[in-house]
Amino acid sequence: MKLLENVILGKETLKNAIAMAPLTRSRADIEGVVSDLTTLYYTQRASAGLLITEAINIT
Repeated sequence: MKLLENVILGKETLKNAIAMAPLTRSRADIEGVVSDLTTLYYTQRASAGLLITEAINIT
C-alpha cells in the first residue's frame, strides 16, 4: 500500500491512507457549542483523508 493510493476500509473507499486524529479538544464554549472556527478547521482539512472528529465534552 502506498500513502496516496485509495484504501478500502470496510465498505468505504478512502482517497488515501492518511488519517488525522482529533486535534481541537476543548474548543467548545461553556455551553458545549463549537464555534465557526471549528467548522473552518475541519473544512480546511477535509481533503486530507480520514478525519476522526472530536466529541463535545460531557459534564
